Amino acid sequence: MNFKIDTKEKFHVISLKDLEFTANMTGKLHDLLIEVTQNDVKHIILNLKNVQLIDPAAADFLFAEQQKFYENNCSFVVCEMQPAVKDALKDREWFELLNTTPTESEAWDIVQMEEVERELLGGEDI
Repeated sequence: MNFKIDTKEKFHVISLKDLEFTANMTGKLHDLLIEVTQNDVKHIILNLKNVQLIDPAAADFLFAEQQKFYENNCSFVVCEMQPAVKDALKDREWFELLNTTPTESEAWDIVQMEEVERELLGGEDI
């Protein structure tokens, strides 16, 4: 699995560089998510602009990971999905449930807004 990590003040942007996101890559991505969130920066933006295909198990993985992040009061936003990836997520009925944005910039905004919501709600679920 090829990827790039860009760490900002409040979040990490992980950009997958592979053209396909497969089930055998989910373990490595899971380990990477654990590794990068071991410090004070706990929020993730997953940029999929290079990914042209996603298999069903990888789609399921994205939804499960997002749920884990939100259960721990952390943001997980997927951005810049290609049409075939969106279609695969819609087929699994995950697209509407995932926190997605068309651009990375919008994903940054979502993470920052969710952080403000958490602060205002005192850690309650958003």
